[in-house]
Amino acid sequence: MTIQQLKYIVALDHKRHYVKAAEECFVAQPTLTIQVKKLEEELGTTIFNRDKTPLEPTPIGEILIAKARSILRETNEFKEFAYNEKTQLSGEYTLGIIPTIAPYLLPLFLDTFLKANPEINLVIKEMQTEHIIEALHNGTLDISILSTPLSNPALREIHLYQEPFLVYCKNPKQFSTSNTVHQDDLTPEDLLLLEEGHCFRNQVLNICKKSEAKKNKHFVFESGSIQTIKNLVKAGLGYSLVPQLSVLEPSERTFIKPFQNPKPTREISLVVNKSFTKEKLIETLLANIKRNLPDEVSKLDNYIKVRWK
Repeated sequence: MTIQQLKYIVALDHKRHYVKAAEECFVAQPTLTIQVKKLEEELGTTIFNRDKTPLEPTPIGEILIAKARSILRETNEFKEFAYNEKTQLSGEYTLGIIPTIAPYLLPLFLDTFLKANPEINLVIKEMQTEHIIEALHNGTLDISILSTPLSNPALREIHLYQEPFLVYCKNPKQFSTSNTVHQDDLTPEDLLLLEEGHCFRNQVLNICKKSEAKKNKHFVFESGSIQTIKNLVKAGLGYSLVPQLSVLEPSERTFIKPFQNPKPTREISLVVNKSFTKEKLIETLLANIKRNLPDEVSKLDNYIKVRWK
């Protein structure tokens, strides 16, 4: 049994196709096929059911592939320590970030971070929370930015900031004549929400203390975009709750109304697999993001955390 054979079965599980798996491993397809067969003969078991289309692992194969992933991850960690990778800021890393954070946070820090660390190449993927968690587990993501807590024992959460929720409405006096709004002032009528699958949607419903918003009388709307919802609000088709970083432009200020203290917020964190060893990368990314946050977020001190689960 070799490390290369373990890489082959992991790639074959990922691609579910011999030619594509071979391309991923930069070898000829017959080489990969022969080595997978040799491994199966050595173990005395069948790892893949070749009668299925697309190819799929056998029940015992799924267990062996999971163990192979774990072994490969530990092997990579060993190499990193051997070459003192822990303190180096270079190489390619994948970063996952949820859609309700990405368009607002990335422009604040990404340019300065990359200019300060020219030997780092970031591959950034916008993904929903459940897909990020899965990718952190299987090693296809190195680091992520999302709403926490996740309460996942395999993952490590590093707090970044608390982001206030704001009421976004066409008429600032819609819920209260004061400069702030209380959670009890909110009504389910005409509340515009993101589609299911977004943790932000669950947090909004928790703030409104509703299991579900009432349907609009005239249309049914599902969206994965906060910006689309904001445009509908501006057209007078309802109201919504939005994150603080989404309304930094002066033109947005006439549509927002803050909550009374303590303000409801979502917790935003860097999240990595507990096996991730790039402490220098975590520390540098953390410091860069915090340094570029606006005062409305960085100096917030009177808040309550809204959970998304």
